[in-house]
Amino acid sequence: MKGGYAGKMLFVDLSSRKIEEKKLTDDVAENFIGGYGIGGKVLYEMMKPGVDPLGPDNVIGFVTGPLNATGALMGGRYTVVCKSPVSGTWNDANSGGFFGPELKKAGYDAVFVSGASDKPVYIWINDGNVEIRDASKLWGKDSVETLEALKEETGERKLRASLIGPAGENLSLMAAVMNEEHRAAGRGGPGAVMGSKKLKALAVRGTQKIPVAEPEKLAEVNKTIREAAQNGPMAQVVKAFGQLGTGMGTGANALSGDTPVKNWGGVGIVDFGDENAHKLDSGSFDEKYRTKKYACANCIIGCGADYEVKDGKWPMKQTFRPEYETLGSFGTMMLNDNAESVLKCNDICNRVGFDTISMGATIAWAMECYENGLITKADTEGIELTWGNGEAIVDMCQAIADHQGFGKILSLGSKAASEKIGKGEDYLVCVRGIELPMHDPKLAPGYGRTYYTDPTPGRHVKGGTQTGQARRPDKYNYEGTGGKDLKMTSGNEILQLSGLCLMSQFTGMREMTVKLMEAVTGEAIDEARQIAILKRTMGIRHAFNLREGLKPFDIEMPKRAVGEPPQAEGPLKGVTVDYKLLAKNFFAAMDWDIETCKPKRESLEALGGMEAVIKDLYGE
Repeated sequence: MKGGYAGKMLFVDLSSRKIEEKKLTDDVAENFIGGYGIGGKVLYEMMKPGVDPLGPDNVIGFVTGPLNATGALMGGRYTVVCKSPVSGTWNDANSGGFFGPELKKAGYDAVFVSGASDKPVYIWINDGNVEIRDASKLWGKDSVETLEALKEETGERKLRASLIGPAGENLSLMAAVMNEEHRAAGRGGPGAVMGSKKLKALAVRGTQKIPVAEPEKLAEVNKTIREAAQNGPMAQVVKAFGQLGTGMGTGANALSGDTPVKNWGGVGIVDFGDENAHKLDSGSFDEKYRTKKYACANCIIGCGADYEVKDGKWPMKQTFRPEYETLGSFGTMMLNDNAESVLKCNDICNRVGFDTISMGATIAWAMECYENGLITKADTEGIELTWGNGEAIVDMCQAIADHQGFGKILSLGSKAASEKIGKGEDYLVCVRGIELPMHDPKLAPGYGRTYYTDPTPGRHVKGGTQTGQARRPDKYNYEGTGGKDLKMTSGNEILQLSGLCLMSQFTGMREMTVKLMEAVTGEAIDEARQIAILKRTMGIRHAFNLREGLKPFDIEMPKRAVGEPPQAEGPLKGVTVDYKLLAKNFFAAMDWDIETCKPKRESLEALGGMEAVIKDLYGE
């Protein structure tokens, strides 16, 4: 098998208890690389359209990238794939930590789970030995308790696990798949899919060595990256990320228009203000709470941190620094400058297993409904959902976590909750039911295209043109954007599929991704191959959605997110994003038909590896 791969995939059917190994063939590895590429290929061919996302025929996959467990710097990410119970279409969610590398060292590039158990179980993989074990004693435990219980039961203190907390058990549509207690594959409800299968955890321990095609070349590339991180043009940024994490610029982002404010209906400099915004910078509270730094596998930045809150209203013995997205969703989105309340909500979400983006956005939606009389104090059982009320935010977050009262309705996410109560549709900020993340397309229009067109909607880590776009003077010129978008997206696609962290771009590694891949796999990756890989890996996930009946241009972006109507004041005054033109430009560059949205047959045939897609889309 090629360098970078264990060479095997594991398939577990929880209904029949069948466990089967299959070879990861060279052609699949070459054409689809890893992560949601291989995941997309497998799920497309395993699943039929129309499957209930919370039924036994949905398949959930845990997929590594070729740079995991090879010594490649920053190569610690893995991907969870499934059909989303929120959108009803394709879903992939990415997470860091140590689980991905450990899974590969345990003998598998990917694990795919189908069927459903009639009682709680977990899958235990120990250096290629696979068991389905009873998890009845684990059911009901939170993520921290579950991880500790797994270590005690197996006797392996060094195991890693992807698992769910009570949110997944309760089939909350905001449920995340957790690992390392605070790393989350959160978007699109994958935790609910695990819960529907009664799968509490996938626990792994491995000591196997992963082959590297050119070890000396890998060492040289790693050296170059390390030197760039320490002394290159972005060295100060890398240092700042290492000290303060992704939340170091939350305040500045809110004031510039990047971070949404007041459920996307406000303007940072007007509705929140300079002083309040900067209270959410991680630098304003990090020194007070940090007990030690945290870094994912082979990371040279270390943007995480363990926290302890010793006093105040919400003391927490062991918790973790919130990411930028969490500071936005529980902070600026609700005009909440109380950092400790954000820390508490982050802790609840980590332990119970929630996506912090969707959780915060859902409470912000409920606040606007409350402000406009669509939700009352009687509905919320006494919780006053007023803007900036940090205590109420924590109380509602806890009610959702407890699956009680109005919290049980909100646990469905904002769109499903709106449908449940029959109100509040005008205040939703979702694409296909999935709440948008904390970056405004009106500042960087590339987000509009990726939120709208990525097979997993509302993704801020996909695409590529949005990187640095906020500072470019031509960012609102939409003519001829397709070619540039294609090129930049293809580069980001390789990074995502390989198992690298997106933060690696600050070490100059966006340019080094290809060199790492070539050193590890021994296969050349020129620009033409990058684009071909993108057309396969995005194309097969897009075809998954077309097969489900999705008509992309019938979908509308939330008006607030694209400036319809434009804001009347602030830095984004007068801006409207023509996201459909950006999408059409990108589709054309991808060789997708603008009318049918299908990838063109001749393009699919030239790519190779897309035979199942050709058959479904063109009937032969």
